[in-house]
Amino acid sequence: MIGEDSFSIRQALEEIKGGLGDMSLLAANTATLDGQQLTLNQLRAAAETTPFLAEKRLIIVPGLLQRYEARARTGRGRKKAPGNDQHDELKAIAAYLPQMPDSAVLVLTDSGISPGNSLLKGVSDRAVFRSFPLLRGKKLQQWIQQHLKKKGDSASPQAVDLLARLIGGNLWAMASEIEKLALFTAGRRIEEEDVRLVVSQSQEANVFAMIDAILELKTRTAQQLLQQLLQKGAAPVYLMAMLSRQIQLIVRARELSNQEKTEAEIQARLGLASDFALRKTLEQAARYRLERLKVVYHRLLETDLSVKTGQRDGELALTILIAELCQQSGV
Repeated sequence: MIGEDSFSIRQALEEIKGGLGDMSLLAANTATLDGQQLTLNQLRAAAETTPFLAEKRLIIVPGLLQRYEARARTGRGRKKAPGNDQHDELKAIAAYLPQMPDSAVLVLTDSGISPGNSLLKGVSDRAVFRSFPLLRGKKLQQWIQQHLKKKGDSASPQAVDLLARLIGGNLWAMASEIEKLALFTAGRRIEEEDVRLVVSQSQEANVFAMIDAILELKTRTAQQLLQQLLQKGAAPVYLMAMLSRQIQLIVRARELSNQEKTEAEIQARLGLASDFALRKTLEQAARYRLERLKVVYHRLLETDLSVKTGQRDGELALTILIAELCQQSGV
């Protein structure tokens, strides 16, 4: 199973598990192996272990297909072939797959795999191939409607369209937002206004802008944005949590970008709720120094702790913190 839609891959995996007999015995008959480090001996040991009180044994291997791409990336614009030892190991694993016992059910999962992947081609006569690209447009709207129907809920076409535009193809985030909307509407049909109230990006956009202002030492702008959010009812503790979370996301996005992950992979790994959030986080990750991000993050944690322990008033503490951070030009 390949594709950027990890939510649908997880669902498909659950369907496979459901078809393997007694679920109470499945844990004892399931092995998950790291495809990036997998050796022939590890795969053989898992595959040839006799199933415990069952007919089948499930072996899940994420990341193996990536090792069979034509050439492995080593840096921007540079590629090289795997070393001889690794190449021999990969050949041995590929040769073993058709010989695996019938009691072993092997599931390979990955993203960003090319049609010419050598392992896929080598097992195509025995394998069931399923692709799960990120859903967009009409297909995404259809998924939303089907998910709502499965849960016994419904939404107007306008609400479905707005959901698709605000959140995008991250189905983990979409399922979470639909759950919130279902609770909010308490059994009635979800309308466009409900989506605007529950899934609105306005606070998120202001949090992004405040991060920019703090990191760029723009005291006045940061303080104005803080007051706007407070006037709209955002609690200081909530704002500190949002700011801390965004700093964490920026740092993680930098790491994943350095690993040359695709934007879809980064969005899925970070669990971002919209394409807008992904774009802003990637922009900030490319713009700001890691040292500066660490300083801001640790000061946020310290201030949050002082507020939660009653040492300082939340609004005053956040106002002072922003003023202090915007004066730290040497970091």
